[in-house]
Amino acid sequence: MPRPVNPDRPREVLDAVIGHLAHTGIGQFTLRGIAAALGQSTRVLTHHFADKRELLIAVMRRLDEQQHHALRTTEGWEDPAVPVSAVVRSAWERNLDEAELPMTRLIREIEGLAAARRLPSAVPDFVRGRAEFVASCLTLRGVPERTALITATMLNATFAGLQADYLTTGDAERARGALDELCNWLDAAVEARARM
Repeated sequence: MPRPVNPDRPREVLDAVIGHLAHTGIGQFTLRGIAAALGQSTRVLTHHFADKRELLIAVMRRLDEQQHHALRTTEGWEDPAVPVSAVVRSAWERNLDEAELPMTRLIREIEGLAAARRLPSAVPDFVRGRAEFVASCLTLRGVPERTALITATMLNATFAGLQADYLTTGDAERARGALDELCNWLDAAVEARARM
């Protein structure tokens, strides 16, 4: 009798793949290399994901889910009385915490490879989806939808750029100063755009 199908198994495999990629990077990965690192055969991967491209797309979707969950559970995310800057600062601290740093590096690597057109076409959804999600936090604070999407795009791009700068240079003081400026701009922009 065949084993019963475990509906959580694809997500478990995907989380294991993401955990591995967070420590090795995504640029040169192969199905065979991932399977070996996980102590599995490539058939385990291809049973759930048809090929490398499908696995990469699934990785990006799962990372999106994880990022959205982390933001949604950040104190103040759904409370319009909490300035967005407080959420941004919490996200900054969480992303650069020693335990989360490998995942933050993986996300920055994905964005860089996507910009170089070295990843599948689903990456624009990865970036745009994040902007739409962050925009939802801004609309809760009274920012009109279209303006919220543009503001979220600026916020995300600047936030990612500051993280990349910090991860590249290690200059925490300068990055933190720039983050403070970003937060000041953001709070003023949200207040002004909510009154439009």
